[in-house]
Amino acid sequence: MRSQISDEITFRKLEILLAYMEGGNLNAAARLLDISAVSVHRALHSLEESMSCQLFSLQGRNLIPNEAAQVLAEVSREVIKLMADGIAATRSAAGYSADRLKLGSLYSLTTGTIPEVIIGIKLRKPELQTELVLGSNADLLHKLKQNAIDAALIALPEADPDVESIPLFEDEIYFAAPSGSPYAGAREIDLRDCAAEKFVGLSEGFITYHGFQEAFRIAGFTPTVVTRVSDIFSLMNLVGAGIGYTLLPGRVRHVFGDKVELIPLKQEYLMRQTIGLSFLRVRERDPNLLALAAVCRMLKHK
Repeated sequence: MRSQISDEITFRKLEILLAYMEGGNLNAAARLLDISAVSVHRALHSLEESMSCQLFSLQGRNLIPNEAAQVLAEVSREVIKLMADGIAATRSAAGYSADRLKLGSLYSLTTGTIPEVIIGIKLRKPELQTELVLGSNADLLHKLKQNAIDAALIALPEADPDVESIPLFEDEIYFAAPSGSPYAGAREIDLRDCAAEKFVGLSEGFITYHGFQEAFRIAGFTPTVVTRVSDIFSLMNLVGAGIGYTLLPGRVRHVFGDKVELIPLKQEYLMRQTIGLSFLRVRERDPNLLALAAVCRMLKHK
């Protein structure tokens, strides 16, 4: 069905009309909308032409709204409110919410980075409720692309035209051994010397899992993995209990106090993870994500 509404009648012009009605003059309306008085005058003149009827009379240099302008302003308030409610409902149906942020995170970031991020967000946007979703790198990246979460603090994914990423810090991978083990206190570890040992590991999908696999590929043997778990803290518990050795990122160094020791690997096994914030490019102007990105950039420069 063909629209009978002129293309020149826009929501922005209706907002300018309402600002003018509230402010009473061009300068006041301009201050309310942070635009120039010339822009306000031009929009009102265009709106009047598009309506094909007079909305204002000129008294000196002032535009005086007539009854037609009052009617249009009243309708405009209803239309703009209805559209704003419709946009909010649409975003909610798509998984977006103005007052809630679903933030994905690796388990290993909950001991330091995540608390700082949540505090930073609360300071910037006190009304915003943050919901934390924990998982593996692969799981969180999938959730991000499915709009199940708004953003994720993960190891940076491979280049993807749909995903924007902000690097925060690099983390090195270490050999993890229980305190008091034969390897405790070593200056560095050559994995080839550990071929007879038992290991524990993370499930596939975790970024540390891939580092684990790559390290032993370089060492030239397949380690004996007695069990795999789906979070890094369970993994550290197993190491601390003497069930097996593993490889861990340096960011968890202080989680288990003196129970687990992280020892540098020889240079040939040296691996680093780049941790950062990832979100969909189509949402890069989302106010909540802009605030989150600003918080993360501040942490980056600490």
